[in-house]
Amino acid sequence: MAEAFEQELREQLATARRALSDARAASDDEGVVAYEGRVCGLLAIAALHGIDVAD
Repeated sequence: MAEAFEQELREQLATARRALSDARAASDDEGVVAYEGRVCGLLAIAALHGIDVAD
């Protein structure tokens, strides 16, 4: 179960990082703020559970 949680977290983080990059490329300021928040939230969850997601 822990492996599935970690994998899902990594996938969601990768998706959020791609969306953040896309928002930046499109000069979508609201999207940038939203996806920065999403990435930060996922990083906080990873830290809380001791999951290393360093690039």
